[in-house]
Amino acid sequence: MQSTLSELAELQRLLRLDIPSVHRETLAQLSDGPEQYPVDAVFLGSDRPNVPTFLLVGGVHGVERIGSQVVLAYLNSLLHRLIWDQQLQMALENVRFVCLPILNPVGMARQHRGNGNGVDLMRNAPLDALDPITWPFGGQRLTRHLPWFRGGLGKPLEMEAQALCDLVERLCEQSPMVMALDVHSGFGAQDRLWFPMAGTRQPVPHIADYYALKKLLKHSHPNHRYLLEPQSHHYLCHGDLWDYLYLKANSRQQTLLPLTLELGSWRWVKKNPLQLRSFLGMFHPIKPHRVKRVLRENLYLIEILWRASANMAQWLPKESQRQRMHKIALKHWYQND
Repeated sequence: MQSTLSELAELQRLLRLDIPSVHRETLAQLSDGPEQYPVDAVFLGSDRPNVPTFLLVGGVHGVERIGSQVVLAYLNSLLHRLIWDQQLQMALENVRFVCLPILNPVGMARQHRGNGNGVDLMRNAPLDALDPITWPFGGQRLTRHLPWFRGGLGKPLEMEAQALCDLVERLCEQSPMVMALDVHSGFGAQDRLWFPMAGTRQPVPHIADYYALKKLLKHSHPNHRYLLEPQSHHYLCHGDLWDYLYLKANSRQQTLLPLTLELGSWRWVKKNPLQLRSFLGMFHPIKPHRVKRVLRENLYLIEILWRASANMAQWLPKESQRQRMHKIALKHWYQND
């Protein structure tokens, strides 16, 4: 049955290409009245154990549709290139590429930030911020009728959040390194690449790896517009799923490097203030030519990141370099703290 959600219909269209090296896995099945929505992940590349993994995620917040559209645009390009590009086929033999374009289809269909239960999935993890937050922006348990609702205290994770956690934990068990890019929109006028933590201003143990990645981007994509920095430089929140998953992986001595691409939606609003007439307009470009521009601008970033994952040994700091790189990264990002 054709989905009434255009992004889900696009994903179904791409999967009908029936490329032998590509397979789908339904992580969860959601209901919203008579409507049924699968949470589908697409797997391509190597299925060998002990190869690095790149995970591309979109649609965590239903109103941030441009995130899912960026993910789908890149998946569309990748799948069509796989049909004829032998060099691409060989490159993907060294990496597991997993794409989860629409984590929150019910929220997207309703044009809500939260899921069908009114829960903000990026406030849903059983993890409290270690430093003070701004209420209610940093997460609240008072009511689902206010934004940033974390869910009830002691309640299990929402189905969508659990699906993401189960997937990431499985990938971490299979891979020497998992890099994840989660595409959002809505903060500021500049595109930002954030890394953990969201719940504390303390630097993460893998800060040297993030600094090495920043150098890689600077030299490989010298004219990029992304500001790579800790998320905590801008705001703190409870229940961040990537904090939760990063801490679990780190406790198991697994390497998980999450990144959040926060597309700066304020510049779209500045160019078209009429967007503020709708809630969606605060997070989405609306004008068709701006949507196309956003889709074009971010594809090369995704290409670099999955290729960096495939070639992790070529740029991640060696043990002999790690302590020095750690000190440089601390000075770079935390010198004013």
